[in-house]
Amino acid sequence: MTRSTPNIKSVIVKIKTDRPVQKTPYQVKGVLMKNFPNEEIVPMLNGSYRKKYLYPRIQVKIIDEEILLVGLNQGVDPILRIQEQIKDLDFGDITFDVLEKNVSENSEAFLFSSKLYKYKFVSNWVALNSNTSKHFDSKNVEEKLQYLNNLFAKNIVFISQDTGFELHKNIYSQINVSSLKPTNLDQNGWRAFNGEFFTNLVMPDYIGIGNGITRGYGTISNIDQDKMGSFDSSEFDKLKLEVENSDFSLDEGSFASSLQEVDILTINKPAPRKKKKKKQHTSKKKKYTSKQKTNHSKEEKKSNEISKEPVNYNSYEYHKKQHSI
Repeated sequence: MTRSTPNIKSVIVKIKTDRPVQKTPYQVKGVLMKNFPNEEIVPMLNGSYRKKYLYPRIQVKIIDEEILLVGLNQGVDPILRIQEQIKDLDFGDITFDVLEKNVSENSEAFLFSSKLYKYKFVSNWVALNSNTSKHFDSKNVEEKLQYLNNLFAKNIVFISQDTGFELHKNIYSQINVSSLKPTNLDQNGWRAFNGEFFTNLVMPDYIGIGNGITRGYGTISNIDQDKMGSFDSSEFDKLKLEVENSDFSLDEGSFASSLQEVDILTINKPAPRKKKKKKQHTSKKKKYTSKQKTNHSKEEKKSNEISKEPVNYNSYEYHKKQHSI
């Protein structure tokens, strides 16, 4: 493997509790923010850094009814600072006691390889939204597969660029989905697929790809992690030949795109979202009668009382901000 600079760190903290966790990532994040209100992990979770880091540096997952905290680069230290203090998780209706924690750190989370590695999606890959669905639906079978592969390739290039890992050579990608009839989700016109993919970009386990990653969608796992070797130029050159000989697979339950070389120069680097300017409305100063003033003061008092109520960190409204690619 060849190294790009700077090295990107990662950490995975697996939390085993006294009973299976049947909560959402939102709810887990809410408990963490409530328990550690003054820690750097809070703005990493609540969307405050959304413009600073387009790809979330801390992700919470529920895999096999266990909690996983995944940190990338700037998200590593905030997780490590609190992980030893997590003794239990109180959700109000139920409390989970922490039995053990497994901490796995990696100083080189991303690597550029000379060969392909196989990954699987351990949760639905939300590849399509309301806009991309229109393009997808208008294509034939082979075009649909290539379209999905293009979306996926842009995703992983985006992730590497946003986290600071620079690609100096083109990467290769191939996706394989179980069906070309996506699962329709309730949120934002999202449509999802199950499957796997191949690429020569080595990425950390349990990060998310696609839309809805803060909800746990698009979580990946590297199947070939134990087979990694050193970078070989001649081996890398063979990937071009594989592209030329690669073809689509349309077998039932296994729809694969052809292997594609991705020109990284054609993919724009991520840029922070610009804040929309609010329109200023000029209005005449209102005059209140004595009765209106009394009602107005009552409403202000009621509003102030409501604002003093504790924030419900587990509510959907509190966490409705999304990180999507």
